[in-house]
Amino acid sequence: MKFFIDTANLAQIKEANELGILDGVTTNPSLMAKEGIKGEKAVMDHYRTICEMVNGDISAEVISTDFAGIVEEGNKLAAIHPNIVVKVPMIKDGIKAIRYFSEKGIRTNCTLVFSAGQAILAAKAGATYLSPFIGRIDDSNWDGIELISQIAHIYSVQGFKTEILAASIRTPLHIVKCAEAGADVCTCPLDSITGLLKHPLTDIGLAKFLEDAKKTLG
Repeated sequence: MKFFIDTANLAQIKEANELGILDGVTTNPSLMAKEGIKGEKAVMDHYRTICEMVNGDISAEVISTDFAGIVEEGNKLAAIHPNIVVKVPMIKDGIKAIRYFSEKGIRTNCTLVFSAGQAILAAKAGATYLSPFIGRIDDSNWDGIELISQIAHIYSVQGFKTEILAASIRTPLHIVKCAEAGADVCTCPLDSITGLLKHPLTDIGLAKFLEDAKKTLG
């Protein structure tokens, strides 16, 4: 399973990349706004900076909701860097745009996915990645991990090549469960990634080793 970090914060991207396990980055307009990135040129420049930092796929999201607007934005984003993946919403014109981009050789990430039916449409249209939002599904009293399992089964049976990119990750346990359920990628906040490092028995064991080492070397 690949690890993407879900942020537009350059310091967090750098920290995750230095771990040596980072495969890519996902962003969205909300994450850009959180970093104070405003204006088309500033957004484009920020995406370019991220692409220069990380050797992997970088999802850059369109903000248009009509076919012509999505295509225009997507073409501009794809021209920034070869690693850009155009992030397109799961709407009617989004599906049409994904098919257009697929035929043009432009990779896509279909976002805001909440059902297996939507996942089938995205795969049929030729999406490179599919982003089910499991945390938000859990918030609505449905099971986000179960949706990952369902989509993974359908894609396996039907031979779809679209990769399942589990999004809206809230905890390190979400990451583990997504790996078990068959997600190809998890995109996570930095604290969820680093949270995988933590276990109280590791801390206790290390403290004991260091204590004994002092006795031996002392």
